Amino acid sequence: MSLIHYPPSYYAASANPAPERPPLQGETSADVCVIGAGFTGLSTAIALLEGGFSVVVLEAAKVGFGASGRNGGQIVNSYSRDIDAIERSVSAGSAKLLADMAFAGGRIIRERVQKYGIACDLKDGGVFAALTAKQIKHLEAQKRLWERFGYNNQLEMLDDQGIRGVVASERYVGGLLDKSGGHIHPLNLALGEAAAVERLSGRIYEQSPATRIERGAQPVVHTAEGQVKARFVVVAGNAYLGNLVPELAAKSMPCGTQVITTEPLSEEIAKTLLPQDYCVEDCNYLLDYYRLSAERRLIYGGGVVYGARDPANIEAIIRPKMLKTFPQLEKVKVDFAWTGNFLLTLSRLPQVGRLNDNIYYSQGCSGHGVTFTHVVGKALAEAINGQASRFDAFAELPHYPFPGGRLFRVPFTAIGAWYYSLRDKLGI
Repeated sequence: MSLIHYPPSYYAASANPAPERPPLQGETSADVCVIGAGFTGLSTAIALLEGGFSVVVLEAAKVGFGASGRNGGQIVNSYSRDIDAIERSVSAGSAKLLADMAFAGGRIIRERVQKYGIACDLKDGGVFAALTAKQIKHLEAQKRLWERFGYNNQLEMLDDQGIRGVVASERYVGGLLDKSGGHIHPLNLALGEAAAVERLSGRIYEQSPATRIERGAQPVVHTAEGQVKARFVVVAGNAYLGNLVPELAAKSMPCGTQVITTEPLSEEIAKTLLPQDYCVEDCNYLLDYYRLSAERRLIYGGGVVYGARDPANIEAIIRPKMLKTFPQLEKVKVDFAWTGNFLLTLSRLPQVGRLNDNIYYSQGCSGHGVTFTHVVGKALAEAINGQASRFDAFAELPHYPFPGGRLFRVPFTAIGAWYYSLRDKLGI
């Protein structure tokens, strides 16, 4: 079997040292088998191990190989659709639980970083940047919505002068600062969480893609060279799950997003661009997002490729976006360019549930995975431990198949994205 290595991203190039974890060979057993060593799987494994369960984690490639190790590294509260959309979809009790969890992900990350001594360049502060007056009104409504659910003293509206105090760009007319947002080196967070799993006596097998789940009273997860017998299984492959569970693949679509990273900037230039060192995302439907790394590189991402094809020239797609925001970087070299897949659902809300009494799943972060995965990991562990109220709230969210099935989900979604992108450009 050929080994799968990390893609050539800035995160892989600056990753903390980590052990080589062997593939699974032969038969083993555990209370829980987790499929996927990204944030969902690792977060679930930590919570289970802290609760006294034995856990085996199967990873098809390497820890954090997928979206968890390639994303923009931003700690953004709530979900890809906000709490008002959730209120219209579930019961009042579930809406309250989901609203409470909307702001818990960043706290869980910070607690884990401190408890397990994870070096991942954690920094505080995130900004939603508005390009139009309509987007300012949306941010004002978002602030009122979040405060209605008790998220107080963390949000600050920024006028045109205020936004220039945090972003050196003429594009924005204002914004919203979330003081408990922030950013991290995502691959190093995943590697640190994997080390925590092993410190708690969990076992992680890399280069071990699950090939089949044998369902039954005691499910068995098969790999090419081994198998895991377990009381419970957690399916946490997200955009990299493939067709292991066909009923999950039918209700979701892998999408690619692209990221570039500049050469290290001088301290003077870096402080000019983002003087408060906050991360930023704009308010467009197809949004741009960016931040500074610990080495003062600008990490800039954006764009969506439906169906998760790898573009031939990532820099050609993203560099013009970066220069539109920061034209002063015209002569700055780009050192890294990569793509990574996230999993989109039709509702843009996550899909959480059970395949039967002992096989659980979570998927479809729809671009909001860094915080959600840490919240749902704890909810999954609670459900396996017999406390399912928070899991059940997630499970109540509706799951919709893409119209026309898998054949038409890419063109259908691309047409919708084109429509919203046109609205962004026209400011309507």
